Amino acid sequence: MAGNIELLGSVLAAARAENRAALVGYLPAGFPTVDDGVRALTAMLDGGCDIVEVGLPHSDPVLDGPVIQTADDIALRGGIKIVDVIRTVKEAHEITGAPVLCMTYWNPVDAYGPERFAADLAAAGGAGCILPDLPVEESEAWRKAAERHGLATVFVVAPSSRDERLAKITAAGSGFVYAASLMGVTGTRESVGNEAQDLVRRTRAVTELPVCVGLGVSNASQAAEVAAFADGVIVGSAFVKRLLDAPDLETGLAAVRALAGELAEGVRKRA
Repeated sequence: MAGNIELLGSVLAAARAENRAALVGYLPAGFPTVDDGVRALTAMLDGGCDIVEVGLPHSDPVLDGPVIQTADDIALRGGIKIVDVIRTVKEAHEITGAPVLCMTYWNPVDAYGPERFAADLAAAGGAGCILPDLPVEESEAWRKAAERHGLATVFVVAPSSRDERLAKITAAGSGFVYAASLMGVTGTRESVGNEAQDLVRRTRAVTELPVCVGLGVSNASQAAEVAAFADGVIVGSAFVKRLLDAPDLETGLAAVRALAGELAEGVRKRA
């Protein structure tokens, strides 16, 4: 069975045709539990997300902040396995029909077997994989497996990436480019935003792929700000925090759905 890279492309193209950025939500699998995580992803998509990323929890998520680390820890203590991550992708896609990607560090995929992982993710209806720590130079085996199974390979670029490096990374990728930048502490907001905007500009100069930005967005006005220069706005910690802060699951699901709605309005405003 082929994966859903074409569905991912069509959803991103539809957002562009509407003159807006796509809204991409993220949640680790197994948080709060596997079944409740599926419900939360469904709520995000029902609320207004166009695409979701399902995180594969890792014991040392070096690229994630404390909020996502907390959710990963809850999932790991709950006994999350790769088969549960695949099931989460499958059920979220089957319920909503939306593109669902897996975001994971490379080591679990390598241990599971790249060909097997690609085959299982595609069979679940997955649209692709985001691999933030896989060097392009070491990615050929994965990329070939992903291509065989109809999956996107999304690489991450950062403001520190030089132009020639951006060209190399984006040439190897498919689906979209994940442009990573940090919101920063209070007082550095404007300069960090400018840095992200410059990264998108430089990335677009070397690729036709859509460029989606993960910038610590947590509300509609920030979503509109990023949507003004990006093809997609990626939101993770804000969704996780709504679930962590809720007194019970139903309240958390309602909060996640409401946040998705607010952010969906934001990406349509393009401040």
